[in-house]
Amino acid sequence: MKLSNTLLICLLGASLMVMGCQSSEEDESQSEEEDVAVNTLTEAEKEEGWQLLFDGEDPSKHLRGYCNEAFPDSGWTVEDNALKVIGSGQGEAGGSGGDIITKEKYSNFELELEWKVEEGGNSGIFYLAEELCDEGEPIWKSAPEFQILDNENHPDAELGEDGNRQAASLYDMIPADPQNTKPYGEWNKVRILVYQGTVVHFQNGEKVLEYHLWTDDWKEMVKNSKFNDFGGFADVAKEGYIGLQDHGNDVWFRNIKIRKR
Repeated sequence: MKLSNTLLICLLGASLMVMGCQSSEEDESQSEEEDVAVNTLTEAEKEEGWQLLFDGEDPSKHLRGYCNEAFPDSGWTVEDNALKVIGSGQGEAGGSGGDIITKEKYSNFELELEWKVEEGGNSGIFYLAEELCDEGEPIWKSAPEFQILDNENHPDAELGEDGNRQAASLYDMIPADPQNTKPYGEWNKVRILVYQGTVVHFQNGEKVLEYHLWTDDWKEMVKNSKFNDFGGFADVAKEGYIGLQDHGNDVWFRNIKIRKR
């Protein structure tokens, strides 16, 4: 049976309208799901033992300043449901808020969060960290660091060896492979697994590195890094704090959650 051109045009137009409506509904639904997902736990995550470390409103519930009982009253803020480091424009020396850490120590765990940086931004995620308050030493002298960086614009991306100072790397020791970091201004998803000395970094859904603490290989890596100059770095604590770095740049964190293993 032949259909007239007019009828064909009408049918085609109706189909396009239906598809357009479906697409719009899907986009709205996806947007709503993304909004709901920020700084919340699903029922499945709750049953699995996940805990939020930041609810999008009050960071002081589970976080405090390094070598300080309270959360910093400057240098950090909450912006658009994200925890933000307020950049000073002077790098690490200019950070007014300082690094922050969890109130609780962790040994075997999975940590998840999302981060993004301003152009040329630099920061880091520390784990198994100690407070070296009596010695007056910063957190990075005691803890392994998951590097946060704008690889395209920060010079640290070209320093170190084989890209081991680029984002998602074990800073100054193991480069992230694949290097799948998104450009500045875009969110990156992180998962860090620590279990009985085994450490795995994941970023944006991919495993990017694995290593093993307290082994001869670990001690050799420390020896060949900048951390060899700091006594005791190789003897990473078996239980420590999670830390977020104030390196003087605008950096945002959200969906920060942890599960003990």
